[in-house]
Amino acid sequence: MKLEGKAAERWGGERMVIIKPMEVYEIMEGVPRGKLITINGIRKRLAKKYKVELACPLTTGMFSRIAAEAAVERGKTLPCWRTLKNGGEINEKYPGGAEKQKELLKKEGFKVTKKGRKWVVKDWEKYLI
Repeated sequence: MKLEGKAAERWGGERMVIIKPMEVYEIMEGVPRGKLITINGIRKRLAKKYKVELACPLTTGMFSRIAAEAAVERGKTLPCWRTLKNGGEINEKYPGGAEKQKELLKKEGFKVTKKGRKWVVKDWEKYLI
C-alpha cells in the first residue's frame, strides 16, 4: 500500500504492508522467556520482511489482541504478556487484563511499576529481542 501526504508524514514512510493475523501470532509465540517485544518491534520485523518502511500500526495492534484471545479459545498458551505496548506498557486488553499480565511478568522476574494510570515493565528496553 502506498501512503501519501499527511499519512506518509504521520507514519514515517510511503510503503506500508497490511499483515496477516497469523504473522503477528507467530512473532508473539516466538518471544522466549525473559525477553520482551513491543507492538512497534513486531511492526519493524514485518516491515523488514516485506521490504517496506512500515507495517500497519492499527492492524498489528488489533491482531496482537486477536491472537491472544484466539489462543485462549483454543486452549493454548500464547505468551502475550511478553508483548508490550510502546513505552513498555502492559496491554490490559489481553486475556486476564493487566492483573494477569503483571502476575505472569513477575513470575518471569520482571519488575512492574505504576506510571500514571498504566502499568509498565521497569527497564523494559533491556529485555527486547
